[in-house]
Amino acid sequence: MRSVAPLPRLAAVAVLLILVSACGHNTREDVPFMGESFDSDETYSRTYEMPPAQVCSAARLALLGQGYAVGKAGDDAVEATKNFQPEDEVHTQLSVRVSCVARGNERTLLFVSALLDRYVLRKSSSSASLGVGGLGSVSLPVGSREDSLVRVASSTVQDGGFYRRFFERVGYYVPSPSPRERVRSGDVPAEDPPPSDLRRTPVLPADGEDPAR
Repeated sequence: MRSVAPLPRLAAVAVLLILVSACGHNTREDVPFMGESFDSDETYSRTYEMPPAQVCSAARLALLGQGYAVGKAGDDAVEATKNFQPEDEVHTQLSVRVSCVARGNERTLLFVSALLDRYVLRKSSSSASLGVGGLGSVSLPVGSREDSLVRVASSTVQDGGFYRRFFERVGYYVPSPSPRERVRSGDVPAEDPPPSDLRRTPVLPADGEDPAR
């Protein structure tokens, strides 16, 4: 006759399985990079038919035109920041990093990512110690107060609309290719060469022939 496990033991095993499952689920939620799929989307990149120096210059102009303070600007990278104050004691800073990578002779792959930092204002009053006879020292608050910004959150911007608008603005500043470059890239067909001078040397009439013929 097969023995049956006691009910308390079965209940303990079931509770243990539930706890293990819950812990695994919480671990996945607490670790954001577990959801990274590395799909081949174009949220953070675009391709432009221009050299990297011209594309990065267009990105710098796009950021300057929107009030960003450019701290680094080169032929292959641009970094800029912009500050916001959504509340009286809350400050946010948006940092944009741009990288221009050459893809062939006249093509550039533009990468961009934005980091949003959130700061809150922390207030602290200073105090001074005052010696009182028979009572020892007593700490009294003084009028000075030190306020400081403390970063409380930092996250990468993942809004597709933000990056789409940025790339559209960069495209506004990217110079249009010349007709020769467009022909070279195959965007437009080559124009026919101008017609050559078809005028010929006039033929003199023979002796006795009517020149009007």
